[in-house]
Amino acid sequence: MFSGGEYEEVARWLRNFVVAHAKRENLRVEAVVETEGPREGQSYGVRLRLGEGLRPAPPAPAVELGFPEVAQNRGSLAWCSGLADRVRALAGEFSAAGSGPLRSA
Repeated sequence: MFSGGEYEEVARWLRNFVVAHAKRENLRVEAVVETEGPREGQSYGVRLRLGEGLRPAPPAPAVELGFPEVAQNRGSLAWCSGLADRVRALAGEFSAAGSGPLRSA
Protein backbone atom coordinates (compact mmCIF):
# COMPACT_ATOMS: atom_id res chain seq x y z
CA MET A 1 0.00 0.00 0.00
CA PHE A 2 1.21 3.59 0.17
CA SER A 3 3.44 4.59 3.03
CA GLY A 4 5.90 7.43 3.06
CA GLY A 5 5.86 10.25 0.55
CA GLU A 6 6.63 13.94 0.48
CA TYR A 7 4.77 16.45 2.62
CA GLU A 8 2.49 17.80 -0.16
CA GLU A 9 1.69 14.33 -1.50
CA VAL A 10 0.72 13.14 1.98
CA ALA A 11 -1.35 16.31 2.51
CA ARG A 12 -3.25 15.60 -0.71
CA TRP A 13 -3.90 12.03 0.39
CA LEU A 14 -5.05 13.22 3.83
CA ARG A 15 -7.43 15.82 2.35
CA ASN A 16 -9.00 13.20 0.05
CA PHE A 17 -9.27 10.68 2.89
CA VAL A 18 -10.89 13.17 5.27
CA VAL A 19 -13.44 14.46 2.76
CA ALA A 20 -14.37 10.93 1.64
CA HIS A 21 -15.17 9.85 5.18
CA ALA A 22 -16.83 13.12 6.21
CA LYS A 23 -19.20 12.96 3.23
CA ARG A 24 -20.43 9.58 4.45
CA GLU A 25 -22.10 11.50 7.27
CA ASN A 26 -23.06 14.69 5.46
CA LEU A 27 -22.64 15.28 1.74
CA ARG A 28 -22.10 19.04 2.14
CA VAL A 29 -19.14 18.79 4.52
CA GLU A 30 -15.74 19.85 3.20
CA ALA A 31 -12.27 19.04 4.51
CA VAL A 32 -9.89 21.75 5.68
CA VAL A 33 -6.31 20.52 6.02
CA GLU A 34 -4.05 23.24 7.37
CA THR A 35 -0.48 22.94 6.08
CA GLU A 36 1.02 26.41 6.22
CA GLY A 37 2.90 28.44 8.78
CA PRO A 38 4.57 26.54 11.61
CA ARG A 39 2.96 23.29 10.39
CA GLU A 40 4.65 23.34 6.99
CA GLY A 41 6.67 20.17 6.54
CA GLN A 42 5.93 19.08 10.13
CA SER A 43 2.24 18.43 10.74
CA TYR A 44 -1.35 18.89 9.57
CA GLY A 45 -4.33 20.50 11.23
CA VAL A 46 -7.65 18.95 10.23
CA ARG A 47 -11.07 20.58 10.49
CA LEU A 48 -14.38 20.06 8.74
CA ARG A 49 -16.43 22.91 7.28
CA LEU A 50 -20.14 23.13 6.64
CA GLY A 51 -21.18 26.61 5.54
CA GLU A 52 -19.78 28.98 8.16
CA GLY A 53 -19.36 26.22 10.76
CA LEU A 54 -16.10 24.45 11.59
CA ARG A 55 -15.47 21.28 13.60
CA PRO A 56 -13.62 21.28 15.86
CA ALA A 57 -15.04 24.75 16.39
CA PRO A 58 -12.53 27.46 17.28
CA PRO A 59 -11.12 28.24 19.75
CA ALA A 60 -10.67 24.46 20.06
CA PRO A 61 -7.55 23.35 18.21
CA ALA A 62 -7.72 21.46 14.95
CA VAL A 63 -7.15 17.70 14.97
CA GLU A 64 -3.34 17.58 14.93
CA LEU A 65 -1.60 14.90 12.91
CA GLY A 66 2.16 14.76 12.53
CA PHE A 67 3.56 14.41 9.03
CA PRO A 68 5.66 11.34 9.97
CA GLU A 69 2.61 9.69 11.60
CA VAL A 70 0.41 10.15 8.52
CA ALA A 71 3.16 9.25 6.04
CA GLN A 72 4.05 6.03 7.89
CA ASN A 73 0.50 4.92 8.68
CA ARG A 74 -1.56 5.77 5.64
CA GLY A 75 -1.05 2.19 4.46
CA SER A 76 -2.28 0.74 7.77
CA LEU A 77 -5.91 -0.39 7.79
CA ALA A 78 -6.12 -0.13 11.59
CA TRP A 79 -4.75 3.43 11.67
CA CYS A 80 -6.95 4.53 8.76
CA SER A 81 -10.00 2.98 10.41
CA GLY A 82 -9.35 4.94 13.59
CA LEU A 83 -8.91 8.19 11.68
CA ALA A 84 -12.07 7.50 9.65
CA ASP A 85 -14.01 7.04 12.90
CA ARG A 86 -12.71 10.37 14.23
CA VAL A 87 -13.62 12.17 10.99
CA ARG A 88 -17.10 10.67 10.86
CA ALA A 89 -17.72 11.63 14.50
CA LEU A 90 -16.73 15.23 13.73
CA ALA A 91 -18.98 15.30 10.66
CA GLY A 92 -21.82 13.89 12.76
CA GLU A 93 -21.56 16.91 15.06
CA PHE A 94 -22.99 19.08 12.28
CA SER A 95 -26.15 16.99 12.16
CA ALA A 96 -26.42 17.00 15.94
CA ALA A 97 -26.16 20.80 15.86
CA GLY A 98 -29.22 21.07 13.61
CA SER A 99 -27.67 21.22 10.15
CA GLY A 100 -29.85 18.30 9.14
CA PRO A 101 -28.82 14.80 8.19
CA LEU A 102 -27.69 14.57 4.61
CA ARG A 103 -26.35 11.04 4.41
CA SER A 104 -26.01 9.21 1.14
CA ALA A 105 -28.27 6.25 0.45
